[in-house]
Amino acid sequence: MENDFQLELWKRLTQAPGAPGFEGPVRDIMREYLGTYTNEFVYDNLGSMLGVMRGDENGPKIMVAGHMDEVGFMVTRISEKGFISFQTLGGWWGQVLLAQRVHIITEKGAVEGVISSIPPHVLSEDQRNRPMDIRNMYIDIGVDTREEAEQAGVRPGQQIVPVCPLQVMTNPRRVMAKAWDNRYGCSLAVELAKELHERPGHPNVVYVGATVQEELSGGRGAKTAAAVIEPDLFLALDASPATDIPGVKDEGGKLGGGLLMRIYDPMYMMPLGLRELLISTCEQENIPYQIYIAKGYTDAGVVQHHGKGVPSAVIGIPSRYIHSHASIIDREDYEAAKRLLFAIVRKLDRATFEAILPR
Repeated sequence: MENDFQLELWKRLTQAPGAPGFEGPVRDIMREYLGTYTNEFVYDNLGSMLGVMRGDENGPKIMVAGHMDEVGFMVTRISEKGFISFQTLGGWWGQVLLAQRVHIITEKGAVEGVISSIPPHVLSEDQRNRPMDIRNMYIDIGVDTREEAEQAGVRPGQQIVPVCPLQVMTNPRRVMAKAWDNRYGCSLAVELAKELHERPGHPNVVYVGATVQEELSGGRGAKTAAAVIEPDLFLALDASPATDIPGVKDEGGKLGGGLLMRIYDPMYMMPLGLRELLISTCEQENIPYQIYIAKGYTDAGVVQHHGKGVPSAVIGIPSRYIHSHASIIDREDYEAAKRLLFAIVRKLDRATFEAILPR
């Protein structure tokens, strides 16, 4: 991959632990990068953080945010024999968990573990033919007693995250890592701040960064961040499931097909004026895009309901196998999303913003 800045950013963001409510390591990386481009930050009281890029103070306030958290787990109990029980944080399907490596993040560092998997040799026929309930899974860290686990630093309430090193794949456009949902959005937020710093003069004030606790119900950090910023317009940066794999009805995004233009989900509908602006920009700039009707949610569904209503859009990409240990994105989709984001922020002056409102 040619872009060393981007690859290093991706490595640092995807490998950082950041389950919902435990986003501190990701926030530290975001603050480090954003601090290169601005010294002005806003925070909510849950941990969302956005840098302020001031262009035309008479232009609209634009909030641009990924979310820092990834689906993960939390330690709930340590058995007498040292096995770890856990609570899921975010939406997990039990069949993607068995025999997967995890890190328990302790004050002494990351403790390696594996999620329980009973060998087929000792399963009854009935057990082999049905999924194991997540409530019956545990994490094995290779000890024999609770005391040994505690000596390693493990305590109830600690975060647990998947293990998957970032890997450029056989096709170098494809990159595998944990937590593309949503370190993609965090990375793109950093790249926007870099762009606006290096090429100043945008016709608005941009609040760019990331929220917290999106993977928990209700988009909690987006709600509180919007209350702090009171944005005129919101652009959520988020990854959604690719459906270009065997066994899945291909009705979503496919890798290499361009950015995802989410126009509807159960909590959200993109305003017509904003939709027309995004689509016309893609067509004028020859940016590949895919129309997407979603079943899941993003922060856009929360922020659009804030106050008098905030026109909101999701600039997304497809990612294979999200909400699992390993997910895959296509670099060309990322670049398409980046091109649209940069172009829209440059276009959104006061007159353009007023023109997209339903009047």
